Amino acid sequence: MYAKFVRERITQLRLQKDVSEYKMSYDLGHSRGYIYNISSGKTLPSMSEFFAICEYFDITPIEFFDTEIHNPKLMNTLWEKISQLDEEDLNLTLQNVTRLLKKK
Repeated sequence: MYAKFVRERITQLRLQKDVSEYKMSYDLGHSRGYIYNISSGKTLPSMSEFFAICEYFDITPIEFFDTEIHNPKLMNTLWEKISQLDEEDLNLTLQNVTRLLKKK
């Protein structure tokens, strides 16, 4: 169950980043089939490789396992920007987000 989740999550994040298995393998310093072997269920990354994969996607391990976050890199960027706002701008942002959610 967990192995399948790891494989599918890596694939999801890789597709969001718009990078091939081949390119990701090389970017991580492995042979061309490394990510394919993970995605196909032949192997799983070691713990150190898992951390490298998280770094590759600019996410934390917690974000990797949080299925509620569909685009963790975008959420990180948003959080970095929002955390720089003053209280007045935070309230305006909250009002805008609330308004946008009502449109759904």
